[in-house]
Amino acid sequence: MSFVQQSSPHARQARPTSQVMLWVIIAALPGLLAQTLFFGWGNLINVVWCVGVAMASEAAVIKLRGKPVAFFLKDNTAAVTGLLLGLSLPQFTPWWVSATAAISAIVVAKQLYGGLGSNPFNPAMVGYALVLISFPVAMTTNWAQPVMLWGDTPGFGETLSAIASGQQTVIDGWTMATPLDEYKHKIASFTSSEVLEHPTFGEGVALGWEWVNGAFLAGGLLLIGLRVITWHIPVSFLAALAFMSLAFGSNADEYAPLSLHLLAGATMFGAFFIATDPVSAATSRQGKLIYGAGIGVLIYIIRTWGNYPDAVAFAVLLMNFAVPFIDHYTPPRTYGHHKPRRGVPGRSRG
Repeated sequence: MSFVQQSSPHARQARPTSQVMLWVIIAALPGLLAQTLFFGWGNLINVVWCVGVAMASEAAVIKLRGKPVAFFLKDNTAAVTGLLLGLSLPQFTPWWVSATAAISAIVVAKQLYGGLGSNPFNPAMVGYALVLISFPVAMTTNWAQPVMLWGDTPGFGETLSAIASGQQTVIDGWTMATPLDEYKHKIASFTSSEVLEHPTFGEGVALGWEWVNGAFLAGGLLLIGLRVITWHIPVSFLAALAFMSLAFGSNADEYAPLSLHLLAGATMFGAFFIATDPVSAATSRQGKLIYGAGIGVLIYIIRTWGNYPDAVAFAVLLMNFAVPFIDHYTPPRTYGHHKPRRGVPGRSRG
């Protein structure tokens, strides 16, 4: 009997980057569907536009660097960056704001650092944070009312026209503050029960938002089941956010309750699709737990005592700064080595 002889390492071939990114796109589709059903066509239009701008920007930079454009575009990373931006932006964001976010994410946050694998910060969150600071009015007053797609929400043509024109007076009747923003600014003057009577909360936690978060949770669990991501960052992220909310925000008449923190913002989207970026996140299991927990703590601090009602982008970017420090002190144990014993060498333990 003859045996096939092969040199080490005897390991199965890892998934190519293009396949990993394709699964991320597929897992995000339920969240995009929920956003479209409850908030209209805006996010779908933003996704298509941001993906196109992101891929065009990547192609232009790669061409300037004298590298094969098709080879680098087919890894789907630019498409994922555009997708994440389109899902993050308000539904009626003017086209030039979303274009600025996509170009900044690809050109500044990714390609200027050397391309895929060299960027220290999450590209999508860099683009989002940049336009949030640069265009605060456009980024805070263009969230759509939570109305079912087959209800009174603007049609596809009306939404596209509003995004293309960017005239705020055209869409004032279609917009509404987000639940976290509404609660944050009203709780100082009203009780929790009075604030929750606002239409944006509906009869549940937050009309439409709980379904969007549930859809991203389902997509995130799919990614974990397929081993595209691990559970460490999402679980520590959500656990830290829940701990902070229970420890400091138990009085709903002062701070937003845990249910709003988990289901009324970009929490599930951030936990499973943003914080788990394989390039800018921590690498070891212990490091991922610390990294995710740090994001959860920062989100609660910024949401509760900061100026922004949602804080996923800033929390992720701040923890991106800390990743080299975390990785330095939490290196994974190399294969074949044992955990060092503590104590004085040669002295037996009684």
